[in-house]
Amino acid sequence: MVTQVNAEARGDERGALLAFLEAERGGIRRALLGLSEERAASVPSASELSLSGLLKHASEVEQSWLARARGTDPETPRTEENWHESFRLVGEETVEEKLAYWDKVAGQTEMFILGRESLDETFELPDAPWFPPDERVSMRWLLLRLITEMSRHAGHADIIRESLDGRTAFELVALERGGEQG
Repeated sequence: MVTQVNAEARGDERGALLAFLEAERGGIRRALLGLSEERAASVPSASELSLSGLLKHASEVEQSWLARARGTDPETPRTEENWHESFRLVGEETVEEKLAYWDKVAGQTEMFILGRESLDETFELPDAPWFPPDERVSMRWLLLRLITEMSRHAGHADIIRESLDGRTAFELVALERGGEQG
């Protein structure tokens, strides 16, 4: 597990939202437990998604939203020409490297949110056809957006992992906690 929101902080809105976000990140991370690089990159369904690709995408999406909220540029800008690379590992990229990167991003997200005076602070949405023009959203919106994104992809990860070897999310939680490996 990466970031642990202080147990006392979970009772407030900010802490609760950060804890939910971390729980959804965990669903994606757990789906990779015990898999080789080759297996994590495999595509076992009609979709072109792999577990390692979902990992990369989730970490880049979180970093990109964090950059927007900070008013900075994403670390890995995506364009029409390189968008496909956000869903698969390329070159020498590894699952271990992407997990470490996501840990770093998750820590930055938590520190950024905890450093805000209020979740009511806003930032401008990017200029994209799927967002209203000149729209501002709150830090609360950011956290809910990230929770939604991670939840969606944790569901994808469950399906992919079960398609690979029959392991369910329930079994992977037990494996993560040191239980039976089934």
